[in-house]
Amino acid sequence: MAATTRPGDARGSWRRDPRASVGRTYPVPAGAPAEFTIAVESHSVAVATEWEPHVHTAHELVWVRHGTLTARVGAQVFTVSEGFGLWLPAGQEHAGRLTAGVELYDAFFAPGRTTAGQTPPGLDTTTVVAMVPVLQALLVHLARPDLDPAARARAEAVVLDVLVPSDRQLAVRLPADDRVETIVEALLADPADERSLDEWARSSGTSARTITRVFRATTGLSFAQWRQAVRVHRSLELLDAGHPVQDVADELGYAHPSTFIDAFRRVMGTTPGAFAAEDGGRKP
Repeated sequence: MAATTRPGDARGSWRRDPRASVGRTYPVPAGAPAEFTIAVESHSVAVATEWEPHVHTAHELVWVRHGTLTARVGAQVFTVSEGFGLWLPAGQEHAGRLTAGVELYDAFFAPGRTTAGQTPPGLDTTTVVAMVPVLQALLVHLARPDLDPAARARAEAVVLDVLVPSDRQLAVRLPADDRVETIVEALLADPADERSLDEWARSSGTSARTITRVFRATTGLSFAQWRQAVRVHRSLELLDAGHPVQDVADELGYAHPSTFIDAFRRVMGTTPGAFAAEDGGRKP
C-alpha cells in the first residue's frame, strides 16, 4: 500500500499480531510518472503483513489474489477476499492487514485527472468494488511500462466505465463509543471470545444495559448480532486460506458446523460454499 503515514490514536488500527511483518509505505507507486491518471503496481506478499494507519494523496483501489485483505477505515472494518476490491478515496486514513501468500494489487487514481476531475459515480466514500474479469485485466494491462499514451488513455477510459460499487458491502460497523472500546478491540483480536454480556460488563466497568444500548444505537445490531458479524468476517480469511468449514467453526467458537453455516447465511446472505463459488466467477 503506497502511502504517506501520519501519527494517529489507537482508534483506526487494531491490536498488532506479533507474528506479522510491518509493511513500508510510499507516497506513490515506484516508477509512477509525475503526472498520471491511473498508476498500477503489484507485489507478492509471502508472510502475513500489517500496515499502520496512513493516507494517500490519490484515490486507491486495492485487491488481492490467493488471500484476504482486511482494512480498518474509520468506524468500519472491511474484509475483502478474492473477487472483490476496496476503493479508498484520497485522504481517507486506513490501516491494512494481509494474509500470507497473497498477490497484492494497487491502482492509484489521480483525483484531478479522472472523470474530468470528479470521483467516479458511487465512489465518494470507502466502498467495496466487484473485481470483474474485465476490470482486473485492464488494470493489469495498465501496469505495463511500455504502453503508448494513446493505448493507455483508451484503457483508462474503459476502467472508469466499469468501476462500480459491489452489491456486497463487506464491512462491519464499529461502535464509536469509549464505553465499549475495550470490548470491541478484544473481539476484533479474538472473535471466538465467548464471554457473556454480563462478563463483558464486569470487565469493562459498565452495565449490560449500557453495552446493549450502545451497540444498538451505533451499529443497528444487538451485541450478539455484532459479535456474530465479526466472527463471520473473520471466517472469510480462514475459508479463503483453505481451512475446512469444520475447522473454521471450531476456531470461531461454534459448537457445530451447521450453526456456523446458519450464522454465515444470516450475515452474508448466502452459504460459505455459495459465496466462494460467486467469488470464483469473478476471477479471470
